[in-house]
Amino acid sequence: MDSTRRTRVTDQSATDPHSQPEQAATADAPDQAPSSQPADRETELTEAQAPERDAPESVTEPQTPESRTSTGEGQSDSSGRSPWDYPRNWIADVLASDGGVVHLRPIVPDDADRLVRFHAGLSERTRYMRYFGPTPRLPAREVARMTTVDHHNRVAIVAVLADDIIAMGVYEGLAIDGRPDAAEVAFVVADEHQGRGLGPVLLEHLAGAAAENGFTKFEAEVLSENPNMVAVFRDAGYQLSRSFDGSTVHVEFDIDPTDAISSVRNARERASEARSVANLLRPMSVAVIGASTDPRKVGNALLSNIVAAGFTGPVYPVNGPAPADEDDDGEETENKPKSWTAMMGASYTPPARRSRKRQAAVRGIRAYPTVRDIPDPVDLAVVAVPAARVDAVLDDCLVKGVRTLVVVTSGFGDAGTEGLESENRLVAQVREHGMRLVGPNALGVVNNDPEIALNATLAPRIPQPGRVGFFCQSGALGITILDTAAQRQIGLSTFVSAGNRADVSGNDLLQYWDSDTATDVVLLYLESFGNPRKFSRIARRVSRSKPIVAVKRANNAMSPVRAARSQSARIDDEIAQMVLEQAGVVRVDTLDELFDCGSLFAFQPLPRGPRTRIIGNSSVLGSLAAETARALGLEVTDTVDLGAGASEDAFEDAVTKAMTDPGVDSVLVVFVPPVAVDADWHARALMAAAGTPGADAPKPIVSTFLAVEGVPPGLTKPGPDGLPVFGSIPSFPSPERAATALARAWQYANWRERPEVEPVRADGIDHEGARTLVREALTDLPEADGGEPPSVRLDPVAAQQLLEKYGIHVVPFREVSTMHEASAAARELGFPVAVKATSSSWRGRLDREGARLDLPDATAVITAFTELSELTGDSVLHVQKMAPKGIGTVIEIRDDRSFGSVISYGLSGRTFELLGDRGYRAMPLTEYDANELLHEPRSSALVHGDGDGGGVDTAALADLLVRVSALGEDNAEIRSLAIDPILVSSEGAAVLSADVVLGPVPTRDDSGPRRL
Repeated sequence: MDSTRRTRVTDQSATDPHSQPEQAATADAPDQAPSSQPADRETELTEAQAPERDAPESVTEPQTPESRTSTGEGQSDSSGRSPWDYPRNWIADVLASDGGVVHLRPIVPDDADRLVRFHAGLSERTRYMRYFGPTPRLPAREVARMTTVDHHNRVAIVAVLADDIIAMGVYEGLAIDGRPDAAEVAFVVADEHQGRGLGPVLLEHLAGAAAENGFTKFEAEVLSENPNMVAVFRDAGYQLSRSFDGSTVHVEFDIDPTDAISSVRNARERASEARSVANLLRPMSVAVIGASTDPRKVGNALLSNIVAAGFTGPVYPVNGPAPADEDDDGEETENKPKSWTAMMGASYTPPARRSRKRQAAVRGIRAYPTVRDIPDPVDLAVVAVPAARVDAVLDDCLVKGVRTLVVVTSGFGDAGTEGLESENRLVAQVREHGMRLVGPNALGVVNNDPEIALNATLAPRIPQPGRVGFFCQSGALGITILDTAAQRQIGLSTFVSAGNRADVSGNDLLQYWDSDTATDVVLLYLESFGNPRKFSRIARRVSRSKPIVAVKRANNAMSPVRAARSQSARIDDEIAQMVLEQAGVVRVDTLDELFDCGSLFAFQPLPRGPRTRIIGNSSVLGSLAAETARALGLEVTDTVDLGAGASEDAFEDAVTKAMTDPGVDSVLVVFVPPVAVDADWHARALMAAAGTPGADAPKPIVSTFLAVEGVPPGLTKPGPDGLPVFGSIPSFPSPERAATALARAWQYANWRERPEVEPVRADGIDHEGARTLVREALTDLPEADGGEPPSVRLDPVAAQQLLEKYGIHVVPFREVSTMHEASAAARELGFPVAVKATSSSWRGRLDREGARLDLPDATAVITAFTELSELTGDSVLHVQKMAPKGIGTVIEIRDDRSFGSVISYGLSGRTFELLGDRGYRAMPLTEYDANELLHEPRSSALVHGDGDGGGVDTAALADLLVRVSALGEDNAEIRSLAIDPILVSSEGAAVLSADVVLGPVPTRDDSGPRRL
């Protein structure tokens, strides 16, 4: 390599806690490697100590290419691309390993002053490692070169916090050295931000940008004394090739995404998102902004609840500066007492008294005019001021260094377009200054950990401590949820009501609960998904160890304004059920069912099988329980009727036998006596039987005990504080609800028993070839007209070529426009052939008038061509080789507005389409998912046969599903794909045609670099 092109990589502390220890950022363990190369390369910058600022400034985004053109500043470089013309998807908010937010974007010439400040803050050691001598200033020529890039051959991405550059990553193509597919990479992080994992994040985003620009390999020069830098690349999952040249190490690695890279990315994402939620739920101090002395106001209620819960840290009321003629709530004071002069005359001199300024206070706690006046650090700020004042409050919080905001104020996205714009500005400002936001329009957050004891909500009543985590959006619904949980004695570990869910979402909470040792069960009330693919991925992992129960509601659970602006409000209920079940989520329809399942999971073990024994003193109620259980997939082995007057001994004996019977997996007990009796003895008998030492395995017991809802006192296993703990027996008001909860538990337990397998990649996939075809097709994408997103439909030949890249072979066909071309095509393909219309109105018709099949010779082909041309008016027809006879099936990819891209399978034909007989799964598919999907449609027996030998090659069909899934997962630009029909037989699966529509990614993707 030419010495003038050698780049020093200088971020030994760029590793996060998953790669290198924190001390890597110390002066004794430098993270930059000195080099003997010239100092006029922007990639030789070392990590720097960013200067501290007295007051953060507002972040100014670079001007758009259009604005630069209008002012004459958007001059292109030698590549023909303006330095302001970069892909907008390269802008991202990311989480550092400590849970703080950092804003990433490409560098532009406007960043010159920021870069100079960044360099000026370099420590002496960093400057020495950068320049091998004191270099306090960057030459103007170097600054101009570093900030003026073409965003293709040279790319630089900066991390910005409060208008300061705190990190920078760059790559430069090596075409000049004869390696057009390779680029040299480096990144630098300010000293004070080392150890936050920014280096790996920059590497991810640089690799993503390089891949978009056609690069496949990164190279770097690292000093041999700087092994931590090499570890950054290795620990990111890359396979390194290293060579040594004296004091330097030359590193090369492919940047194509692999399973190892994705695994590392997801692990780091999980850790950083969990940490950001921990900052929210485990604050050391809380400020209540808008804490009024008026008990009727929201701020007063918030402060009261925090204090009443016994929060273990300091609480600071913030009440705003009071004008001279106003009281501490900003309200005018009427009937003020007259002054001494007015009452006694000008000659009167009042007696001297000691002067003392009275401190403002709310509920006996000293209050402050603004949050910046608080003398100590503030971790969490709960904001309860009018929407018009939130901007000013935010400025104070930014100066103070608040880590997380909970905004209970309404009037943002819930109030129409203007409010939504204000909400978007709020989120942008919060993130640009490193904070996270719950809300706006939130109810608040709860952490029942005795070490925290936080109730920062408007709810007058919260449940006792427990091991259930709860997330919802609606504030009003949240109050109902908390009250119901308290009534049913379902203890909560943590609770978050996210309101408009502008930032912190259910995905973030799932990441936190996954590793939270205080949470065993997760309950969700979902109105929409911010990133459905990510939700599916996270939920699938969390469900392996902790049950997730979710109510997924549509627009009937949302305000009209929010429903109108939320695409995800219009949900296909059937898709919701199948996709959530695929991820192991127990999906229910009502709050009652949510708490029924939550109660069972919180207090009882999972059933090891479906075999259920029903024991009771009412044959009618026992029958109702049995019918419900069988309908939901349980096997009722026996229904034991003890009679209306059954004694407690009879109950204990019957339940003990069930617990010791290896042929029973769960027990449902019904006790509803016909007359008033003392039920305490029956309860004690039931608890004694449940704890019998002779039980062959842990078995869940549910009950309908006196129709009580919750955990009756007699069925409570008390903990140290007297509250119900695991082992208590939940009671349900009806046997049907008890049986339903038990069936849900078995379905979840059965899902957990499935082998944990990763999505499979079939052989013979040309990923890069497919990406090239997609990119070329999108060059013809029309301009957006303000309505539906623009899209382009591939012609049949292009669609066939795209499918071939993934090993999906379409039965050979030819496009013909004359009878002579039709005859020649038939001879080339080989008889028999089919002649088909190409217009959509004639394809797939029940009467098959748009096709002529089994044509044995050229004469028949010419006749068919003539007939179809006259009948349909199509100027182009298809001549296709006949496929083996089989059953018509269809595989589709569609972008569901709630769950993102989903894959579906069913039988082909208008009849099955109208019946909605389809199976759905989220992508990517595992092998288990593919085989399960084949049996999902009710009509699948027509394909697989009924055991009479009439089955088909299901392995070929499953392989086809896996390949289509990979195609859709790798190419998120596929708006829709329909392979219809697929003739499946014992000889295999023959694809006859495909329809592919491409367009901008309509839902948030879950691939590529990490981002919020």
